[in-house]
Amino acid sequence: QVQLVESGGGLVQAGDSLRLSCAASVRAPSGRTFSSAAMGWFRQAPGKEREFVAFINWSGGSIYYADSVKGRFTISRDNAKNTVYLQMNSLKPEDTASYYCATKITYSSAIYTLSGDYSYWGQGTQVTVSS
Repeated sequence: QVQLVESGGGLVQAGDSLRLSCAASVRAPSGRTFSSAAMGWFRQAPGKEREFVAFINWSGGSIYYADSVKGRFTISRDNAKNTVYLQMNSLKPEDTASYYCATKITYSSAIYTLSGDYSYWGQGTQVTVSS
């Protein structure tokens, strides 16, 4: 009852921008929907562990970023469209990775940065930044 589909990845040059989207279909066993879901973006480069990128809580009132993307990436959500976005500006070659969105059904005000905090994941979208 939970599906996450990422899109918007691609091949760009250093300094370019991309906007990733994560379309969510959320019908939790509890009956809760996307508007009660905390969302996270993670990324994984070849040979590396998955790492946290950005978090937004159910209302959009709590946002948190990894230090490596702070000031360059912006997470946002549109609950009417069941979609969360990741605007990525000033991209660097080290941003090259598969990007995943994930969701945790919660009204908590806590910030979730660990992959183990999330129950559902999308399939990912590839972002490649050339120098």
